Amino acid sequence: MNRDQRIAALNAEMAKRILTLDGSMGAYLQGFGLTTNDFHGTRFIEHPMSLKGNNDLLVLTQPETITKVHSAYLDAGVDIISTNTFSATRISQAEYALEDVVYEINVEAAKIARDACDAYEAKDGRPRAVAGAIGPTTKLLSMSPEVGDPGRRDSDFDTMAKGYEEQILGLIEGGADILLIETITDTLNAKSALWAAWEAFDKTGVELPLWISGTITDRSGRTLSGQTVEAFYNSLRHANLWAIGLNCALGPQDMRAFLADLARVAECAVSAYPNAGLPNAMGAYDETPHSMEAHYAEWARAGLLNIAGGCCGTTPEHIQHMRHAVEGVAPRKPAEHDARLKLAGLEPFTAAA
Repeated sequence: MNRDQRIAALNAEMAKRILTLDGSMGAYLQGFGLTTNDFHGTRFIEHPMSLKGNNDLLVLTQPETITKVHSAYLDAGVDIISTNTFSATRISQAEYALEDVVYEINVEAAKIARDACDAYEAKDGRPRAVAGAIGPTTKLLSMSPEVGDPGRRDSDFDTMAKGYEEQILGLIEGGADILLIETITDTLNAKSALWAAWEAFDKTGVELPLWISGTITDRSGRTLSGQTVEAFYNSLRHANLWAIGLNCALGPQDMRAFLADLARVAECAVSAYPNAGLPNAMGAYDETPHSMEAHYAEWARAGLLNIAGGCCGTTPEHIQHMRHAVEGVAPRKPAEHDARLKLAGLEPFTAAA
């Protein structure tokens, strides 16, 4: 099954049922007890700084471990596997002085995910898609890192877009089916990633579905750059998105109201993959697979979901319960197209007809 056939099959499935995405990479990796030497491997044994915690690098130094993580989620029954590339941009990898291997990380991560999905497709013929994970980077385009210097920026739009373009070109070469621009706290970062995607599509002649997932940072219901959920959607609806959603930050209980706001207005598919609650005093996550199952079941019955998954703290067991919660429930129907002019600053604005 080639990329176009796989996406067509996935779209046909999404019209009939709620699709499922994998869960946390980092939380599951913790169970492997990886050491600093494991992160460095033999290739980076003389690297001048510690690489422990750079999970993206494991696709080069411990590819078998990443395959085990993907396979665990595929065993849980997911339709979509995300690549281990959340921080695989020059901006983020600069913290480890690994800018020169960014492209390779993305190619290999997509190949590893694609190989894992192909193995399961071969067993039963059901398509499994690879979503190229594109994180927010460590910089913000809309806000200064210093309260006393509001005009300062640590990056600019063109630099960030170039970094994203390099990442996306690698994901395309490696075999990604979808681009997942995720954990977005700053809408301008998302726009730079979209620009990069379109540049990469022009260069390769390959156009992948675009999926954006934003993050609401607290109970105010706003992104870090200040937008409400509807304003966030208005800012991005021109991109002809395959899906838009929310992930990370809030646990399922606090995410529900904002997910409903998005499901009401989005003219494309809607996704949700929350954390397993907020970290407790010990840094652990309190939402169990059973407790999260109840939230997913309610969201599905309320008609809020097209794609469900998990973020920080979720495991294959969480995802297995989530899949059970949404099984047999009709997917959400996208909102009817609204031809009125829709604008957004921090708040949404819809022009009168």
